[in-house]
Amino acid sequence: MSSKTKTANDHVIERDGYAEVTLTRPRQVNGVETAVLRMREPTVEDMERFQDDKGSDAQREVRMIANLCEIPPDDLRKLPLRDYARLQSGVALFTT
Repeated sequence: MSSKTKTANDHVIERDGYAEVTLTRPRQVNGVETAVLRMREPTVEDMERFQDDKGSDAQREVRMIANLCEIPPDDLRKLPLRDYARLQSGVALFTT
């Protein structure tokens, strides 16, 4: 049974080690239209892997968030900035 443990705001809810991030409207992700992305909780290994990765801070963050959501980085790059900010809130939920 899943339980709501933390809420960053109305569009990010943590449930059992995952964040459910509601987008501003349905988007094409992995070839499927979806309104909610599920993000797993980052591990220390994730942090190490992406800090050591090449590219700018923004590029590393995009790759990390895409990995946590199990979506292609290019799909993430196509999201509007306000949806990306919601995903950043999802990551922040696990670090506070």
